[in-house]
Amino acid sequence: MAPERTGKKKSHLVSLADEDAVKEVLVSTVLNLWEAVNSLTQLRPSKKERYKVTIFGSARIPRDSWVFAEVKRLARTLAEMGCDIVTGGGPGLMQAANEGAAQAGRRGLSRSYGVRVDLPFEQDVNPFVEEAFTHRTFFTRLHQFVLMSDAFVVVPGGIGTALETLMVWQLLQVRHLDDRTPLILIGKMYSGLVDWAREHMLNPQFPLASREDMKIPLCLNTADEAIAVIRKDHAVWRKSQRKKTTRSRNAR
Repeated sequence: MAPERTGKKKSHLVSLADEDAVKEVLVSTVLNLWEAVNSLTQLRPSKKERYKVTIFGSARIPRDSWVFAEVKRLARTLAEMGCDIVTGGGPGLMQAANEGAAQAGRRGLSRSYGVRVDLPFEQDVNPFVEEAFTHRTFFTRLHQFVLMSDAFVVVPGGIGTALETLMVWQLLQVRHLDDRTPLILIGKMYSGLVDWAREHMLNPQFPLASREDMKIPLCLNTADEAIAVIRKDHAVWRKSQRKKTTRSRNAR
């Protein structure tokens, strides 16, 4: 005969009047939600239908700027190659890229995406975005850029563009992204950024990074140079997708 338990069973319920216990439940729940998100983001499709290029750039560049025209041409050329174009969905150079993709029309059969963040002063999605996603936080927005993209092209931009650039650079450094993923920086402002990192982070007295890390961003001068790099990587990507399709058919 089993002995009778006389101890009082602790309730799993938490009173809202117990502030410390409520905080503990909330913190535990949020951490468990992030664990679920982290697990789900490990999943990848066995085959991707489209090659997506994310273009990061300033919202402040006017339409009559030569930079606007050049980014539009860049995106149009990539779309004609069959690449989807992804931007932050706003005005300025983001609109230039989405507009360039739209100009490619049926020749590229590409799609144009905008991944925006909900801010009180943020403008609406630009009219050339075909499919828009809106995030409440920069963290989740940046995460979607990473999950969607096969290549990143950075054109002139401000603090937000710098944040996006450094995040992708860091993810490539720690191999959370395929190290084949191009991170292309166009313009003198970015060669200056990499020069600054090389000068201060490779200081022999206090090395803060490795020389290999400085080779991750490709600092280029023109859109045509960026197009050449993407064209080469896109060809490799298409070849790998064909191999995956063949293996999938043979496995049936």
